[in-house]
Amino acid sequence: MVRAFLLAALLAAPALPVLAQGTEVAFGGMRQDSSLPVEISADQLEVSQSDGTALYTGNVVIGQGEMRLAAPRVLVVYGEQAGRIDRLEASGGVTLVSGEEAAEADQADYDIDAGTVEMTGNVLLTQGQNALTSERMVVDLDTGTAQMAGRVRTVLQPGEGNGTGGGSQ
Repeated sequence: MVRAFLLAALLAAPALPVLAQGTEVAFGGMRQDSSLPVEISADQLEVSQSDGTALYTGNVVIGQGEMRLAAPRVLVVYGEQAGRIDRLEASGGVTLVSGEEAAEADQADYDIDAGTVEMTGNVLLTQGQNALTSERMVVDLDTGTAQMAGRVRTVLQPGEGNGTGGGSQ
């Protein structure tokens, strides 16, 4: 429901629309220490020793430091080193939250070693009252920036209280 409201507001809002093929945006002060432990909770877990994966399904929530990722399905791919996670592949509608910023997409891949999260398919990024949409967004957790591509649309709310610092909501 929140996504439908945000998309409707994004499409109908006349406030400062910006259209571009690709853009880089700050993803808040979201700098993630990829060496922190990854905590995963879900309704079900299937482990495959043959290919070194674990499939979490049903209300999956993943936390690492201040970052939270939620999805119906997450495949965890382990590295050759015992217990070491190489990447997480989330699908079925993914939400990534850090502080006051949130991003939604059809799927997301988190490469732990590279410190990147690639979100694809109907990406919606909200920063306070501002919203950006695209088909693909790559978040660099080391620098706290995101690169958006694929018909980017931005709606910026002018004035105080817009979630970009200053004012109250």
